[in-house]
Amino acid sequence: MHSPRRYVSGKKLVIVESPAKSRSIAKYLGEDFIVDASAGHIRDLPQPSDLPTDMKKGPFGKFAVDPENGFEPYYVVSDSKKSKVRELKKQLKEADELYLATDADREGEAIAWHLYEVLKPKVPTYRLTFTEITKEAIQRAMESPREIDTDLVDAQETRRILDRLYGYEISPVLWRKVGRGLSAGRVQSVATRMVVDRERERMAFIPADYWDLSGTFVTDSGESFGAKLHAVDGKRIAAGSDFTDKGELKKNRSDVVVLGENDAVSLAEGLTEVPCTVDSLEDKPYSRRPQPPFITSTLQQDAARRLRFSSRVTMQVAQRLYENGYITYMRTDSTVLSNEALQAARRQASELYGAESVPEKPRFYARRSDTAQEAHEAIRPAGDSFRTPKQVRNELSADEFKLYELIWKRTVASQMADAKGFTASVRLTGTASDGRSATFGASGTVITFPGFLAAYEEIKDNDDAGKPAENAKDKRLPKLEEGQGLTSDDVEAKGHTTSPPARYTEATIVAELEKREIGRPSTYAPTISVIMDRGYVTKRGNALVPSWTAFSVIRLLEEHFGHYVDYDFTARLEDELDQIARGEIEREAWLQGFYFGANSPQAGLKAVVDNLGEIDARAINTIEVADGVEVRVGRYGPYLERPNPDGEADENGELKLQRANIPDGLAPDELTRQKAEELFEQAAHSGKVLGTDPETGREIVAKDGRYGPYVTEVIPEMTEEEIQAHMDAQPTEYYKNGKPKPKKKPKKEKPRTASLFKTMDLETVTIEDALKLLSLPRTVGTDGDEEILALNGRFGPYLKKGTDTRPLQSEEQLFSITEDEAKKIFAQPKQRGRGAAKPPLAEFGTDPITERAVVVKDGRFGPYVTDGQTNVTVPRSVQLEQLTKDQAFSLLAEKRAKSGGGSSSGSTKKGGRKTAAKS
Repeated sequence: MHSPRRYVSGKKLVIVESPAKSRSIAKYLGEDFIVDASAGHIRDLPQPSDLPTDMKKGPFGKFAVDPENGFEPYYVVSDSKKSKVRELKKQLKEADELYLATDADREGEAIAWHLYEVLKPKVPTYRLTFTEITKEAIQRAMESPREIDTDLVDAQETRRILDRLYGYEISPVLWRKVGRGLSAGRVQSVATRMVVDRERERMAFIPADYWDLSGTFVTDSGESFGAKLHAVDGKRIAAGSDFTDKGELKKNRSDVVVLGENDAVSLAEGLTEVPCTVDSLEDKPYSRRPQPPFITSTLQQDAARRLRFSSRVTMQVAQRLYENGYITYMRTDSTVLSNEALQAARRQASELYGAESVPEKPRFYARRSDTAQEAHEAIRPAGDSFRTPKQVRNELSADEFKLYELIWKRTVASQMADAKGFTASVRLTGTASDGRSATFGASGTVITFPGFLAAYEEIKDNDDAGKPAENAKDKRLPKLEEGQGLTSDDVEAKGHTTSPPARYTEATIVAELEKREIGRPSTYAPTISVIMDRGYVTKRGNALVPSWTAFSVIRLLEEHFGHYVDYDFTARLEDELDQIARGEIEREAWLQGFYFGANSPQAGLKAVVDNLGEIDARAINTIEVADGVEVRVGRYGPYLERPNPDGEADENGELKLQRANIPDGLAPDELTRQKAEELFEQAAHSGKVLGTDPETGREIVAKDGRYGPYVTEVIPEMTEEEIQAHMDAQPTEYYKNGKPKPKKKPKKEKPRTASLFKTMDLETVTIEDALKLLSLPRTVGTDGDEEILALNGRFGPYLKKGTDTRPLQSEEQLFSITEDEAKKIFAQPKQRGRGAAKPPLAEFGTDPITERAVVVKDGRFGPYVTDGQTNVTVPRSVQLEQLTKDQAFSLLAEKRAKSGGGSSSGSTKKGGRKTAAKS
């Protein structure tokens, strides 16, 4: 590496991460510059199975990292990047200087180092960083190149190796004890635990009922206002916050009275049209400061609340805005604005909202974290002079414009004056006809100077989307005086039930991860994506709901790897990685402590895994949901299980077990004892013998499965004698060495199965119905040399002739349609979208982003959501009846983000180590 820069004539090669970014930068550089992109990481740790044969049995064989020799990693250039590396090497031969201009975070630093190691430049090489892609920013960066920061590279490599050790040691335990395809991760497992913990709280929650009163009060001059009951006979009435999650009044609430329905109704009746007196009046000055500019986590949260973007969509759209020069770098935990940005925001606020809307001095905001290393500035509009949303509207897609406008508003508002006003509150008392004294209270905030509210107002987590956290136009109370008489007009009793803790949304889990200092801004979106892709979490509207598999995984991790899913431990890991980035801790020594426990009070990960002992898989996969009722997480999904309540025993004298399927889409907290009884009752009608197939002699049974009711035949198990006879009948085959090959056991015959028609019911289906269903597909006839079949498929009933298929109008036609009718259907031209328009299956109103009507239609490959421009298939995991408006909007937003192009610039790639590498 070379620093400071020597000005050399000739060609200069600039390497960035993404193609979109390279095109943007090339516009600002002269003809002497060649700008190309690495398209993220060019090399990484391979899967151990992909290691060279001679390395698989060596020290690198388990992790592609050698723990015994300084945790040396083995890097390879991926097959997909070999052509890119050849291209970069060819361009480097024609260049006199090399500039590594990857992103300004740890991962970008590691990518720059990998490029340097693989390309092995013999020309002067410089490291460039810029947090925005504008002419001014690029010029400033060119004037102040630096060397690669090896401490940052060490921190990123440590993170990469740490994640490899964590995942490859713990995930196999999950495969053996819970299920294949599962994984553990340093941040993903903690995030999953948070979602599961919240669901446990909801399952244990006991609601409490309480009542209050609201009324309208009128002055002598006829002015009226609303107020709520505050106290009865001097004792404050209970609100939801006064109860525990067990439905009990909190211990320190002895001075609180809980109104029941009878008391509340009688009090409301006794207060109607009675005289009241104003006891007290109070005006307090109101002042509110603007929020800091966006960092990665707050941008994800606000985009989720306002725009209904998932974290993934937010980062994809922000990536495109950054790469095309509209905003600064979008992975940052710094709230700092450059001097140029401060002046730009103040100047624009003054021009648009008046000079009085800008304070005398710029506002400065403290960083959320003193150890912030991701970038050097908050997320803001790019440039030394901001473009207004109106100026860029025609240049951006709908999603890009929405997000740019949000960033612009927050940035400008952060440099505006406080909102000013006052809050007026009143207490008034009346005596009910039964002698009880009731005190009511009312308040209203009046904004006299909007300040930053003219540009932007934050939305809280519990607010409706698009609705401000505080209404700046709250009605003003009428002019009142202490001792003034009023008359109650309409007093109404209202009942309430306490609510369980709200499930996490993407916005609130990002806020919680940030609050606990777990992970980094750049990890939040991929973490949420991973726990959803693994099936640990699904979305219901905006809420994150854990699966029963997640309960099993978290139970195993808590009981056997509790240290590694501890919230404080995970946060400390981030602090220690920060210390490595600052050069305060040596990378190898830290990994020695983590993995081997060297110089650490805790046992290392290796010792924990080597000494796990016996893990009871049945216990791990069992969750008690009511006394004697358990959820079992099995190979084919979760199901309910309990001892047979009739006391029926098996041949060993043990109570037989009663089982029931758990429907897809039923959240864990909804599986109450009452719901469990319903499912057991439903299961009692499942598996009932309908009769015998006269052709095969096999029993036909009706069952209730995860995907609905169906009928099937029971195939008897082969006896040991039958299996042996089958094997004896096989001719003996030999290996090349002359040894006989083992004979194969007979394959189990698959039973015929068929789903019930939509018009059929599990309780009333007959043997005749079942045999007809099992007879499908039905041969309708022939057309020429081709057979016409009637079949029932995933997307409904249809006819098939060769490779030609035609839909039928109803399932009953499968048995009633004749050969002539079928031939007439095939004689008609096949219509692909030219038939009569079908009515939508569901309507969800206007998309908040595109402002187009969103509906669900039935397509050739199943139901799909559309706004008339973007189409997205409804996922198989989502039942159409349970598809919500928010889910529909989210599916469209993610589809638009994917089709909008732009790379992740390595946002989910991994880092590496500076040794054993294969290029």
